[in-house]
Amino acid sequence: MEKLATKIFLCGFFVVLVLLSGQVKSQEVEDETEFNYDEESETGPSRWGDLHQEWSMCKHGQMQSPIDLLNERVKIVSHLGRINRSFKPSNATLKNRGHDIMLKWADGAGSIVINGTQYVLKQLHWHSPSEHTLNGRRFNLELHMVHESPTGQAAVIGIMFKIGRPDSFLSLITDHLAAITDTAEQEKVVGIINPKQINIGSRKYYRYIGSLTTPPCTQNVVWTIVKKVRTVTREQVRLLRVAVHDESNTNARPLQPLNKRTVHLYRPDDPKEN
Repeated sequence: MEKLATKIFLCGFFVVLVLLSGQVKSQEVEDETEFNYDEESETGPSRWGDLHQEWSMCKHGQMQSPIDLLNERVKIVSHLGRINRSFKPSNATLKNRGHDIMLKWADGAGSIVINGTQYVLKQLHWHSPSEHTLNGRRFNLELHMVHESPTGQAAVIGIMFKIGRPDSFLSLITDHLAAITDTAEQEKVVGIINPKQINIGSRKYYRYIGSLTTPPCTQNVVWTIVKKVRTVTREQVRLLRVAVHDESNTNARPLQPLNKRTVHLYRPDDPKEN
């Protein structure tokens, strides 16, 4: 009986360990100093998968992101429904990860629901230029809102920007960004930030299964790319780049092969919802 109890305990322990390790692997790295975006470098995108064994998916994965959202590949559907989101204000911290600026909520900032699974909003960050492209066109900036399920699965909402009027959400945190630009500090507590102030816009969106776009390039990430391209000023893009502690002009991973994956474009049947 005692041996049986021991076996049950060990089985339970390993199940928990596997679940926890799965959660860890779904996370983007917090310290980005071990890799860069220079293709000529020994730590550039094409070599990410060789740098650490746990980053091997960056090299061998068949469902990698970003991709080109080409019209000819897209299947238009109306059954996916509107993005079901319930965000809330929460305490946040700005963190300089080396190649990007991340805004991280201490206890999450609400959630989205996809196919019955709830994903909590954990953090957001920016890539310039955009990582995803629309019919081969790359834009000036891309925002990633990273969510996580209770089992550690990731779901990301991506919003692309072109040069134009200021982005209202970036305007709200401009002073905080400026405050960490000229310092060696990597983190700054910014207080309550409300993700509802992010202008997501269009009801239309692309949906596909991909990966994180930074190491460890974990796959089975549910991507939702908003179809409408928002606007941002050149100064806002510049501030995001100069705030990070690197010498690069870009932090966008090159496009990855689609490998016969399905890309859906959600378009409501009701014209009023467009």
